[in-house]
Amino acid sequence: MRIIAGRWRGVPLANVGRGDAQAHLRPTPDRVRESLFSMLTHRGVIDGAHVLDLFAGTGALGLEALSRGAAHVTFAENGRVGQKLIAENIKKLNAGDQTKLLRLDATKPGELGPTPFNLIFLDPPYGKGMGEKALAAIRTHCADDALIVWEENAAMDPPAGYALLDRRRFGSTHVTLLETA
Repeated sequence: MRIIAGRWRGVPLANVGRGDAQAHLRPTPDRVRESLFSMLTHRGVIDGAHVLDLFAGTGALGLEALSRGAAHVTFAENGRVGQKLIAENIKKLNAGDQTKLLRLDATKPGELGPTPFNLIFLDPPYGKGMGEKALAAIRTHCADDALIVWEENAAMDPPAGYALLDRRRFGSTHVTLLETA
């Protein structure tokens, strides 16, 4: 796993192999991230973005956004393995001044800071209904023009407060793009 493009292009990230089922780590493959960021670049939402990476895992999505011009990324990860990997990746990229790492339950995040997020990555454990709960919990932290990227094992319908923009399938991964409504 590596950073695909931007200022850290080609830099390898902490290795988790095929993932860590016990920690619910399922890294987004490079090919899917490349396609996803192509869509986001086309929409012009990365440059200067304040990003929230929920269920962050290794932090690859948030760090890719940072590499491509996002202003700041807040990582929310509940697991110790994920926390360790994210911290290692932040250190490797010397990105501590542009990141915040929080250990919290993404379905009950509480206070995330004063700046609203305009790009949110949501990659919950598949099929457990945690994405819907997290979206309900963070709605007040979203900017008016926020774009949400939701990865799941099925196409997802937008919950209250969000509108559907696009749906794509990449093998067994379904990406649903939402905006705040």
